[in-house]
Formats: sequence, structure tokens, C-alpha cells
Amino acid sequence: MRLGTELRRLREAAGLKATEAAGLLGVNSVQMSQMESGIAGVSEQRVRRLAANYTCPDQELIDALAALATDRTRGWWEEYRGVLPAAYQDLAELDHHARFRHDVAVIHVPGLFQTEAYARALFAFMNPEFPDTEVDLRVEHRMKRRVVVNGPDPTPYEAVIHEAALRLKVAGRDATRAQLTRILDMSEAEHVIVRVVPFALDDFAGAGSSMVYLGGAVPRLDTVVRDAPHGTAFVDSEAQLEHFRKLFRKVKEQALPARQSRELIHQLAKEL
Repeated sequence: MRLGTELRRLREAAGLKATEAAGLLGVNSVQMSQMESGIAGVSEQRVRRLAANYTCPDQELIDALAALATDRTRGWWEEYRGVLPAAYQDLAELDHHARFRHDVAVIHVPGLFQTEAYARALFAFMNPEFPDTEVDLRVEHRMKRRVVVNGPDPTPYEAVIHEAALRLKVAGRDATRAQLTRILDMSEAEHVIVRVVPFALDDFAGAGSSMVYLGGAVPRLDTVVRDAPHGTAFVDSEAQLEHFRKLFRKVKEQALPARQSRELIHQLAKEL
């Protein structure tokens, strides 16, 4: 889907209609539409031919798009296809391919940090109509996603968490203590940085700044994931990406340094 979106953007930047681009490949307009909407695959050869005809000067972007065209990764998330909403597979695949990940969390602990008890309490509360088996599947999927920070080839991960998310007893006192301990344990890894925005900060206006920012092969292929009222929203336009890059930097600047953040989390755990 992302490959098709980027090919459409390149075509539009070149001032060509879909029918004209289809002619360059010797296909019909329906086939071209399917390529640009992610319904049909695109070969590396066609990606490079289109990029040449679109006179795209960004060779790194072209190479990254060609790599997308040839990627046939079928990860662990495929077993949930048709079982959980498609966004769950998209999230896991984005995690897998990301060069880095930045999180801002204000109300809840980031998903990659969550313990099973914490995740189960969230899913069960937000979806009270779900049977236990459905909750089990979602918790299981979330626990497997942690491989990107716990696995043999971990992704550089930086999280900014508001103190409110750390203090909320989502799953009870003992589970909250275990959750804080888990964050502390993970923060000891070289590839993980945790910063906390304390309640004591006088001028924090970023209550709505929660996000997941995933780095693509090139900056243009970055993606922001945000919770929306009716599901998960994926943001990938360059203007919006730049907005969220600036927003992450701004929130990060207001947070405590990593060492002080660890001290605060440790103190919160002791108080429980």
C-alpha cells in the first residue's frame, strides 16, 4: 500500500494522469489504479521505469521503493491475518521494517513496554463486549510485537512517557509495580532510551501529543501511527511527518534526562 501511495505521489508531482502512466508500462488504467492503491504488486523493473519517466531525482528514494517492490517478508504476524483487524498486521510489519521507533505516551504506557497484565486490562476495559478469546488474541499479538525491542536484532527505541501514564493503576497496584519494573529493566538496554515528562513541569501543553513514529528506509518513507476514534490512523504525507518530527523533538526537550527519568520511575515503584 505504501509503495503504491508513493508511486502515485511521484506521478502527480510529474504532472501525469494515471492513464498516461499506464501507457508507459503498457498496462490499462485499471491495472495502474490497482498498483497505486496497493491491490496489485509492482515489480522492481516497473518501479524504476516509472521513476525514470517521472524524472525523480532522489536515487535513495527510488532504491528504497525498489526494495519495497521486491520484499516478500512473511513474518509471524501473518498467522493473525483474517483473525484480527488488518491494522494489527500493518503495525507489526511496520515495527519489523522500522530503522528506529519514537513513542510519545501521555495516558497509557507504550505498547512495546506493556506487561501481559497491563495489556489485558486495557483490551478488556476498552472492548467490554469482546469474549475472553478475542482479548487473548489481542494480548498475544501485542506480546509478540515486543520482539523488535527484545529480539536478537533490536530496533533503536526512544520513548517519552508522561508521569500520568506511569501513575495510573490500569491493572491494580501489584500489576502497576510490575509494569514500572519492566520499563526500568528495558531502559537498561543500550538501544532503549526512556524519558519522563513529570507532573512538576509548569508549561506542558502536549496532552494530545501521543504518537508512534517509525523510521523508514529513507525519511520520506517514515510513518506516524495514532489512535483514532474508530481505529488506527497511519500518517505518511511529508508535511504531516515534518509536523510530528517537530512535535517529538519539542516533547523530548521538555522531558527529564534518561537518568533522572529512571530515578523517578524507581521512586514511583517504591511508593506502590
